[in-house]
Amino acid sequence: MRIIIESPKPNDEDVIIVRCASPDPRLISTLLAFQTANTELTGYQDDKIVRLNYQDVYYFEANENRVFAYCNSEVYEIKNKLYELEDVFGPFDFMRCSKSLIVNMEKIDYLTTMFNGKLEAHLKNGEKILISRQYVRNLKSKLSGQEVEA
Repeated sequence: MRIIIESPKPNDEDVIIVRCASPDPRLISTLLAFQTANTELTGYQDDKIVRLNYQDVYYFEANENRVFAYCNSEVYEIKNKLYELEDVFGPFDFMRCSKSLIVNMEKIDYLTTMFNGKLEAHLKNGEKILISRQYVRNLKSKLSGQEVEA
């Protein structure tokens, strides 16, 4: 497979063209999510309202009916529900790792095995989060590039 990136001429809009023998469902859902997703989030911290790029988020956590976005060293409250964030950012390498956490796979440095079948994800900012047993299989398959049926 080749990937070609070209700069458009002035006043031309960005265009993505995909040529393939048979597009698989993952490719189609990724392209649709890319086209329709609002990849910026509004974060709230004390008296500040901040625009966050999804690529800066290490993980999302739901706690006491509130959702938080954890960035490198800052934490912001997000007004979205966790399932909404999972739907929007799933195609961008975010995955559910417990009932209350969605992790950005790009921010995982390495994984270690826990005694009870769980995994511990060591993030690039030094934080550690647990991957519940229920989600370990999906994580491993995503890391290997294969999808698992739910």
